[in-house]
Amino acid sequence: MIKKDVILYNPLRLIGYETEDIIPEGGFGAVLARAGVGKTAFLVQIAISTLLRDKNVLHISLDNPVDKISLWYKEVFSHLVKQCKTDRLWESILPYRFIMTFKVEGFSVPKLEERLTDLTEQNIFSPHMLIIDGLPFDEPTRKSLPDLKALAKKHSMHVWFAVRIHRHEQQDTDGMPARFSKVSGLFDVAIQLKPEGKEIHVRSLKGSAKTVEHPALLLDPSTMMIKNSSL
Repeated sequence: MIKKDVILYNPLRLIGYETEDIIPEGGFGAVLARAGVGKTAFLVQIAISTLLRDKNVLHISLDNPVDKISLWYKEVFSHLVKQCKTDRLWESILPYRFIMTFKVEGFSVPKLEERLTDLTEQNIFSPHMLIIDGLPFDEPTRKSLPDLKALAKKHSMHVWFAVRIHRHEQQDTDGMPARFSKVSGLFDVAIQLKPEGKEIHVRSLKGSAKTVEHPALLLDPSTMMIKNSSL
């Protein structure tokens, strides 16, 4: 029952989405926030819900080493299961996760495709979900996103990005941060983590859940886990 209970925690379901993957194969999702607000923790919660369904997640980090990302997964998982004895469950999901690092200046779509090809052609790892954490959404990155989307469709992947925005960044008429609004048309889902006082609010900027009524959600600053604001 523990595995079933943890799957039900899926943060996307808490936000109001009804399906598990949310974005289609080849689709893009984004978690937007200022530095240090909780983008990686949020993405790891999405990843763990995918791992628990026995689907492969490739987590690419351009900011942190493998051991730090691994620690994020272990800490988030421990908060999910709390005091239950789940060593076997933890061990059972690890084969479905692969962490890869790049230097920011060394990341490109051709290099990513080369590494993916190495993994898939040797039957080492074939990802269902791809997480890209730490990619700067500057002009060169924005120009490469159509090629990245084509690669995602080729490999039938669902792709999630951590998008760093700034405190006083301008917004468009839909409330989308300017840095992201230029490429928002390529994305199926966009979720913003917005600090307000001592609370971090979870806002749906784009996607079907934007029109669905659901309880206001917060990111707990002490655990970086999603919680209902009324609790």
